[in-house]
Order: sequence, then structure tokens, then C-alpha cells
Amino acid sequence: MSTTPSTIDSATTKLNALEDRLRSLGSLMVAYSGGVDSAFLAAVAHRVLGDRMLAVLADSPSLARRDMEQARAFAESQGIPLRIIQTEELSNPDYQRNDASRCFHCKTELFEGMKKLGAELGFANIAYGMNADDRRDYRPGQRAAEEHEVLAPLAEAGLTKDEIRSLAKDADYTLWDRPAAPCLSSRVEYGRTVTREVLDQIERGEESLRQLGFREFRVRHHGEIARVEISRSEMPRAMNMEMMDAISAELRKAGFKYVTLDTSGFRSGSLNAVLPADVLLRRGA
Repeated sequence: MSTTPSTIDSATTKLNALEDRLRSLGSLMVAYSGGVDSAFLAAVAHRVLGDRMLAVLADSPSLARRDMEQARAFAESQGIPLRIIQTEELSNPDYQRNDASRCFHCKTELFEGMKKLGAELGFANIAYGMNADDRRDYRPGQRAAEEHEVLAPLAEAGLTKDEIRSLAKDADYTLWDRPAAPCLSSRVEYGRTVTREVLDQIERGEESLRQLGFREFRVRHHGEIARVEISRSEMPRAMNMEMMDAISAELRKAGFKYVTLDTSGFRSGSLNAVLPADVLLRRGA
């Protein structure tokens, strides 16, 4: 990620627009995951609104415990008020079915829970961390946000992922370069039922890769097969017999029978490649 004076000026202008937008809302709850987008939004909202903002973190089996602790730690370090709510998307057969609309059902569960909480606490607005780049991706959660009138202030301000990372770095937020960490269910191949056991396998497998020293990766769940994606910059380290044996051993401990290393490397949303073109063209639909 490179920056020039013009790109810095552009990001700063967008940040000012974001602050003005948040200030105009008066009060706000932020759907908070601890990723760089929602964390940056929560931090700016807290700076602008003070105790008239609340970060809301959804705790469910699809949230890795490591991500939960990192989210709590960042909120505490910035003095951001945080409320953790339990979501029960795994009890919803439409979510468990794990078709292309899974994210819609997850976000619906979250936003409905936040609306209920907001009514109790007197918060009139809800926002989430969608950025300007996300409009180009297939993200069914955007439809859930639209249906529940959830705001996307980062996207409204035109802030891209790179600009958010740059601004977070300038603000000395330690998570500015944290790799994206979507929910564990996003690792499960479409059509395979999402269960606690499946999510636990993925979480244990990914934690073992982290302990082996890898930073950006995914363990994709294909039943008995774990398809491991590792960033291309880290791939040379994985491509020797000793490391491949270690990866295989750890993932078998997590419950997989077979382990494959995807030679294309890590790419976000790779499971979407099997979706029909008409589905992908809907983007946020």
C-alpha cells in the first residue's frame, strides 16, 4: 500500500466527510467485529460522539475466539463502549443450509438483535463497516443492511480499504495491517451444512497454521478435505517437505482426513468461484 500527498489529501477529505456524517446522526451503534473497517468506524464514531455511540459485537460459534479477544482488546485500548450480544444464526435452517445467501441470514440475525438493543438503550441509528470497495463484491449481507436501514458511513464517504488502513496507521491503531478475518462459516464450501463441529475444525486448523508462523491464509472446509490457501508471499515457506508434513499433521489433528495445499495461494472469496454468474452479478443482492 503506497501513499502520495494527493492520496493522503483525498483520504483526509473523506475522513472529514465521515466525521461530519457521524456527527449529524447524534447517536449510533456500530456493528463491530474487530476487523480494520468496523474498528476504524467505531473509533472515529467514539471520537466524534463520545458516549452516544456503542460498539456491538456478535458472539456466536462462527466467531473465532482469537478474533473475539482481539476485538475486545482494541475496544478497551481506545475506550470504546462495547456490548457483546449472543446471536443464534446456527439455529436457523436457512443459515445452516449454507447456500449463496448465508451471509444475508447472518446479518439479519445481527441487525435484528441490534435494533432490539437500540430500542432499549435509546440509539436511533445502526451502522456497519462496509467500505467503498465492498460495492464491487458479492456480499449478500448488504441486502440485509438495506432491508434493516443500516447505514454504511465509510462507503458513503467514499473510503476504500487502502485509505482506511492508511488512516488507521496514521492514528496508531495497531490493527491497521491486520489481515481480513471474515467469519468461520465463510470457509465452508457452499451446500455443506454449517455446524459447530465444522466451525471448530476450521478454527483449530487455522490456529495451528498461525502457530506454524503463517500470517495470511484460509482453511477451506470440503468435508474430509482441508484445502489450505496461503498467501503467495508466504508460499515458498510452505513448499518444502518438512513444512508440508507439519501442516498435514496439524490439520489431521483438527479432524480432516486429507489435506491439500492450493497452489493458487490465498484469495479472498475463493469459494464464490463456484457460484453461477447470475448470482455473482447481483453483488449485494
